[in-house]
Amino acid sequence: MRSTGVHHITAMASDAQQNRDFYEGVLGLRLVKVTVNFDDPGMYHLYYGDGMGSPGTILTFFPIPGLPQGAPGSGAVTSIALAIPRGATPFWQARCTARGLAVAPVVRDGAQSGIAIRDPDGLTLALVETDAVVAAAAWEQRVPSSVAIQGVEGIEISSRAFNPSVAAFDAWLGYAGADGECVGARGAAGGVVRLHDGADLPRARMGAGTVHHIAFRTADAEEQIAWHTHVTMAGGYPTPVQDRDYFTSIYFREPGGVLLEIATDPPGFARDEAVEHLGEALRVPDWLAPHLAQIEEHLTPLHPAPMIGAE
Repeated sequence: MRSTGVHHITAMASDAQQNRDFYEGVLGLRLVKVTVNFDDPGMYHLYYGDGMGSPGTILTFFPIPGLPQGAPGSGAVTSIALAIPRGATPFWQARCTARGLAVAPVVRDGAQSGIAIRDPDGLTLALVETDAVVAAAAWEQRVPSSVAIQGVEGIEISSRAFNPSVAAFDAWLGYAGADGECVGARGAAGGVVRLHDGADLPRARMGAGTVHHIAFRTADAEEQIAWHTHVTMAGGYPTPVQDRDYFTSIYFREPGGVLLEIATDPPGFARDEAVEHLGEALRVPDWLAPHLAQIEEHLTPLHPAPMIGAE
């Protein structure tokens, strides 16, 4: 079996409003869902993406107030590459510089292909030019579609078991390649995983600014069961299927230490609110609905990111 690319990437943050101000206000992504961590409903779970929260465009965060910053190292994602259109680098360089962000060039094949920045918690993001990844549903409330982020281009991982990681991404997900660049569906969102040998590095420490897991796409529940069987037969240990309201998931850890997920495309984020109102109100699963008022009282209210400059 071969994955068709990334569904979403989930990371840790230290402050929900700060997180929203950056990903909505600076990067121009749409906040498509405000919910809670189903395993700990005392914290938010925020989802950002294109206008619909299409698979392949989604970044999600668990903001935990006061969470210490994590530490980079082996067994973790080191960078997320986000796709931007050809010629969009000057726009993003000017926008990020104007907002006080440190900007570094991203060089591929001997030429600058984008910029690298860090979010408020230190998570490294590369904005890289490509015409291969195009968001399914444009969102122009903050950034014109001609330069807007299109989705996930790829992921960089520091593996503490490099060769087994390369073999697992090939056997489990169909991401095959050479020299650590594992390609699943080239041109699809998140179609490239770049693995590096981190065996000699200290182990990463989970905290703010670190990636919790990477989710890959599957078409539906029936195909997800086939993935469960496939990963098991290939040597992985996937969890039972878990209902996340907007998709169902199985989880397993690759040999180099990174937690992986396979998530269904349906039902999507419009299952419990109209598309034009995505992300405007707190949503919780049915089993938490009787406690909604108590949950809202515990959470710090969120506000839209300020409109800045020429927006």
